[in-house]
Amino acid sequence: MNIKKIRNITFAHRGIHNNLNIPENSIKAFEKALNKNIPIELDVHILKDNTLVVFHDDNLVKMTGVLKKIKNYTYEELKKLKLLDTDYNIPTLKEVLNLVEGKVLLNIELKNDKRINELGTHLTKELDNYKGDFIIQSFYPKIIRWFKMNKPDYIRGLLINDDFDNKSNKYFNIILKYTSPNFLSVYKKIVKNKKIQDYRKNIPILTWTIKDDNEINKYKEYADGFIRNIR
Repeated sequence: MNIKKIRNITFAHRGIHNNLNIPENSIKAFEKALNKNIPIELDVHILKDNTLVVFHDDNLVKMTGVLKKIKNYTYEELKKLKLLDTDYNIPTLKEVLNLVEGKVLLNIELKNDKRINELGTHLTKELDNYKGDFIIQSFYPKIIRWFKMNKPDYIRGLLINDDFDNKSNKYFNIILKYTSPNFLSVYKKIVKNKKIQDYRKNIPILTWTIKDDNEINKYKEYADGFIRNIR
């Protein structure tokens, strides 16, 4: 995929959801995005049986009421849980890929896990057989480094939150060299930072999480694409 495809693009953050009758990162949320032909941002965890599932938090409590970490589940155990007060389960990545089938661009955020090799290996098994376009992103340099070394053809992005100013320019330049990201995905409150804009001269910048058209207009001069909450 050409990196230029992420310019002037808006991703539906965790699909189109309201966390009432349509939970985030649910099959229904992704169906709604597909119906509107909107690219999708989603989150991926690896379970203890190596199943890849689409879910945001490390802990299950917000979306299922269960105060346990998702990484300690097998899929057989996890599929018994429901998202909020709906009939929707936590989907596997494979289910989502089969649903999307290349209809829209996917932005796949990889959540933190110490089993980086297992995460990367199982993800590439699924994505190498996927016919559509996708990009990957993560907050964790070691994860992005794994793809640099093992799947350099994947378009990879480094997520940056608002502790960016606490990192020295020299330290962050070391991280960039270590990961060689194809794009940066930057929290909106720091996207105007001069250093960020300097990096933008060489690689595209996405910004998150945008809430409405007013914020699109506020940040459009500083970013090439957006990750937005869409209801």
